[in-house]
Amino acid sequence: MQVANNVAPNADSAAAESTPFRFYDNRQKYLAFVNTCNEKSAIARRVAQELVHVRPQPPALRIFDAGMGDATVLSRIMRNTHRMFPTVPLLAVAKEISLEDVRLGLEKMPDRFYEHPATVLVVTNLNYAEAPRLMPRDTQLAAALNWQEVRLTGNSAHEYAEQIEELGPTLAYGWQTKPSPRTGNPTYVRPSVLILYREDHKFLLDNVIPKPGRIYESYDLIVASQPWRARMSAEFKAQKVLAPLTRSLAPGGRLLAIQSYGRDPALEIIQKLWPGENPFTVDRHALLAALKHELGRDARDFTLTALPDDKAIFRYEMHTLPSEISDRIGTSTLFAAWNAAIYVNQIEDERLDSVVQNGAYLDATQAVLQKYGGLWFNDETFTVTRRKV
Repeated sequence: MQVANNVAPNADSAAAESTPFRFYDNRQKYLAFVNTCNEKSAIARRVAQELVHVRPQPPALRIFDAGMGDATVLSRIMRNTHRMFPTVPLLAVAKEISLEDVRLGLEKMPDRFYEHPATVLVVTNLNYAEAPRLMPRDTQLAAALNWQEVRLTGNSAHEYAEQIEELGPTLAYGWQTKPSPRTGNPTYVRPSVLILYREDHKFLLDNVIPKPGRIYESYDLIVASQPWRARMSAEFKAQKVLAPLTRSLAPGGRLLAIQSYGRDPALEIIQKLWPGENPFTVDRHALLAALKHELGRDARDFTLTALPDDKAIFRYEMHTLPSEISDRIGTSTLFAAWNAAIYVNQIEDERLDSVVQNGAYLDATQAVLQKYGGLWFNDETFTVTRRKV
């Protein structure tokens, strides 16, 4: 493995800074949710429907993941991309600020490099306005950009996995975070871009590999899955997330946005305990209207599509065995369902104490599981397409 970078990792400075606790940063809840529910695979299937419409142009098919997480969705998209475009070079750029998610995500990539050798994978911690272009807008931050290039050697997934595992100190240096003094949200200590590709394909991929100092912003497919807090306003989501991503589309490029929709058994559990609770008040129609306003005159260059409910809404489920939903539901199943319900509906910990202490949450969860024979959730989608010149 060869590593080229413009900033040397410093193990002594890799200690993570403490950040204020926020519900949606709780990794235990997140991991329990993703391992008991099939949302990731459902999202990947939905993304595959968009890939059918993609017509890549040389030098590569370009995909941007606006929130890599543990790369469960991204790795599935890359597998499907190989099935549809087995000989087309692939540039996959992923935004992720969580060090642990970057580690987990990279663990899924050795097989991708083996099966589709003409792959360039880029991971960055830049914000939504910066990540697609791989360049901070602030000139001082741009000058300090931590740009690291990893050339994987060998000819087996095992060799690539070993080399990726050795990147621990490099990731710890590049993905340090600090809390924002204004919002408490984690922000990067130093802007970082990590690029990985196979050394034996460097010549073929020369025009695909991003170069330092060159602004890159032209994607065939952008996936924005759950990129915001549900309770944020439509104007905030359009300004901070949707508009920058939309402007990063290539001619003919497609943006697929996915968010929780509610109106499902999970929300019913929540409303048994907090009547009237509904975090999902900003639907796809409101988001598209806000995006159109934010784009201004540029909106005429795009097609903003709010599909009808039967095409825009899809369902995913919590994994359960039929024997687990009976008169006496097992404690582990109840806990898993409760965790999934409060995670998707974004209920903060300080609101949970009273219902947990009196046991009301178990009664509410059991009642809904028995009513529906399990637990399922609704997501909604919409698409934005840049018109061809």
